[in-house]
Amino acid sequence: MGFVTGAPDFPSRADDEDDHPKEACGVFGIYAPGLPVAHLTFDGLYALQHRGQESAGMAVSDGETITIDKDMGLVSNVFNDYKLAALPGHLAIGHTRYSTTGSSTWRNAQPVYRKPGESGFALGHNGNLTNTPELAELAGMLPGTVASDSDLVAELLAAEFPPEGEGRSDGRDLEAALVKVLPQLEGAFSFVLMDAGHLIGVRDPNGFRPLCLGKIDTGWVLASETPALDVIGAHFVREVEPGEMIVIDASSAPRSVHPFPPARVEPKLCIFEFVYFARPDSRLYGKEVHGARRRMGELLADQAPVDGDMVMGVPDSGVPAAEGYAKRSGIPYGQGLVKNRYIGRTFIAPTQDMRSRGVRRKLNPLRENIAGKRLIVVDDSIVRGTTTRQMVRMLRDAGASEVHLRVSSPPYKWPCFYGIDTGSRSELLAASLTVSEIQEYLGVDSIAYLTIENLEAAIEAPGAGFCSACLTGKYPTEVSVELSKHVLEDSPQHV
Repeated sequence: MGFVTGAPDFPSRADDEDDHPKEACGVFGIYAPGLPVAHLTFDGLYALQHRGQESAGMAVSDGETITIDKDMGLVSNVFNDYKLAALPGHLAIGHTRYSTTGSSTWRNAQPVYRKPGESGFALGHNGNLTNTPELAELAGMLPGTVASDSDLVAELLAAEFPPEGEGRSDGRDLEAALVKVLPQLEGAFSFVLMDAGHLIGVRDPNGFRPLCLGKIDTGWVLASETPALDVIGAHFVREVEPGEMIVIDASSAPRSVHPFPPARVEPKLCIFEFVYFARPDSRLYGKEVHGARRRMGELLADQAPVDGDMVMGVPDSGVPAAEGYAKRSGIPYGQGLVKNRYIGRTFIAPTQDMRSRGVRRKLNPLRENIAGKRLIVVDDSIVRGTTTRQMVRMLRDAGASEVHLRVSSPPYKWPCFYGIDTGSRSELLAASLTVSEIQEYLGVDSIAYLTIENLEAAIEAPGAGFCSACLTGKYPTEVSVELSKHVLEDSPQHV
């Protein structure tokens, strides 16, 4: 979710020791009378930890009172058995956050809570609105009074609740407020919301960010990705449709509401969910992500063959494509790097030497596998090139005779406005360098990127809509000049 104090700022929050784009958030919701919903929400958030590691939180309702617990840190740091035992109820939502822009503080941890009506409501958001300043201005909010776009949505919803004392509520105040507010929102948003007795899931008309519906013994579950259903024993029912609002309460089945004009509904799932963001065991558009990544590697081998002695993947996200490349090329697959799985988020080091040491804290070479070999190194993406350049140097130092880099996605050239942290366009390696110049900068013997056509073919979801603006510069929605000037050197295209 984005951060706004008047005009938006877009400082890059990407770790200097990671060349991958950063996801925004993971959301989870459950309505299940008789089940320990706080504990199940913990497990669901744990399965979504990869989508955000800065803060975690949950809101739980016992039918009368909503209790919120959130803090900075990983899900396992924020919650323990003692805390979960103190959150009784039958209804809960949860959130794990990576702030795409602005500050990372407790104030911006989610769920967001507001107290109109008898019990109030809570909201969790994955995505980024593109018209936050305009909405804040229309609502008469002064610059600096809105902490985030999620905070703004909560304010807009609260303003639509009937004033206290004006008749008895029918219990659907939150639903009615959403029907009024949602059509005003632009950009990417997958919401989970709750009041004392209802769980609601919403997906924006383009479906930029994923959201799915599952069934558990006594109720229903909403989650960013299907593994969060698997871990709690829920069964996948379907993906929430772009532009759909699902309302879950004591009724026997969820209700589907469509608050957006049909003309705005056009599926555009972020293509990088398949490339990098989603867990490999997730299912999107009916396809398991791991299989799509292997096929990316196979098509990359067809498209950009090269002689070598061993194919290796950059742990962990490059491994499935490397397996596919090895299978199709007939060149043996092997491990060349070992990843330290117990390292947390690292600082942005001020010197080149310190940054190099930072990479070595995360990756170490297997020298006996590398020495004297022609390596084909497969990774899923390169954003700024800093880590990749240091990794290539590490492989050379370990004795590799040749290093050929193969990337299972097209060059990453344009920033994202829909909830992914990439920084400004000037920070993107492929935005200003040709492929041959990138080859020279990284110090590799050759480099090749998968084409956008082969990327879509590997997913095997014909007719499905994707947002690939970060690769093509063609944005599915209008991006305001006020927003774009902070991250673009050239005006964005709109299709």
